[in-house]
Amino acid sequence: MTNFSFRRLNAIIIKEFIHIIRDWRSLSLAIAIPILLLVLFGYALNMDLKNIPISIIDKSNTPESRELVSLFDGSPYFKVHNYLQNNKQVEDAIKRREIKAGIYIKSDFAKQLNNGSDIKIGLTVDGSDANTGRLVQNYTQALGSIYNQNIHISNNKIGSLMLKSRSWYNQELTSTFNLVPGITAIVMVVIASMLASVTVAKEWEMGTMEQLISTPIMRLELTLGKAIPLYIIGLTDVLIATILGMAMFNVPLRGEPALVIFIATIFLTGVLFFGLVLSIALKKQVLANQIAIISGFLPTLILSGFVFTIANMPLPIRILTHVFPARYFIAILKSIYLKGVGLDMIIMNFTFLSIYALLMVILANKKLILRLD
Repeated sequence: MTNFSFRRLNAIIIKEFIHIIRDWRSLSLAIAIPILLLVLFGYALNMDLKNIPISIIDKSNTPESRELVSLFDGSPYFKVHNYLQNNKQVEDAIKRREIKAGIYIKSDFAKQLNNGSDIKIGLTVDGSDANTGRLVQNYTQALGSIYNQNIHISNNKIGSLMLKSRSWYNQELTSTFNLVPGITAIVMVVIASMLASVTVAKEWEMGTMEQLISTPIMRLELTLGKAIPLYIIGLTDVLIATILGMAMFNVPLRGEPALVIFIATIFLTGVLFFGLVLSIALKKQVLANQIAIISGFLPTLILSGFVFTIANMPLPIRILTHVFPARYFIAILKSIYLKGVGLDMIIMNFTFLSIYALLMVILANKKLILRLD
């Protein structure tokens, strides 16, 4: 029985590096992908909407109503596009996509306020953009609370309830703080699907697998030799994504950088060997790459909690998310980045991630049969 040989392993690693360097297009793309995805997702998926165009109808036109208008005008979340006279003008402006919402202040606004009555203002929202509509409603309610506090303070009312809230770990609730860890997972899955899923299939298509079979190389030596160069590229991409995330979006890294690299290595093991399994099983580069993207990239984007909150998904879909390792990896990265936790606080997700990686290594090693069909 042939024993494991580091000499043969080293030869496979060198061969893979030569292939990667010669294929400079794929190598350049592998390095450029973290930058491209960070820019696209970091800016395009920024959910902190600001300068939302609105119109205001102030039928009261009193100091009290103008104070409320000034809150909207001075808010970074709204931009007063114009002042209109009636709701028909607001409706027309929404149809023309000039504004996203209209604020209507009644003529008896100041009178009701001074009488201590409950005050209602009208809010017309462009419902064709549901996400923006919900944000406009939330922002308007927040400004209404601020206005109530200002009125209570100016009138020296006693016994009013004032809520002082604080958001831990992300004080400004900046959405990019949550997106950057997810982008790191996306980058690693894309690299795995693009490179690992074709590495063995390429050997079969080029006819070089027969030459490898004729040597005394072991299955584990071949799979490790194929994976190690991709580890280096993948971890380089992690470093690029981490550094750019901190530099471009001011994302804090409150945990240990070494822990990030360690967890990324475990996750990379799972996704790389998953790509190898596809490459070994399908033996066709294009097919293996397509299956890797469908089964790797799309679930990471949709079912990992990266963009859509898992808790809001239907129960069957929530159960399905447990199959995909990106769910655990992104949760771990968020905890390390924002909360600064150690391994003891993420042990459950780390365990699932490790089990998945181990299963993929075993499956790839078992699936690779070094003989001619």
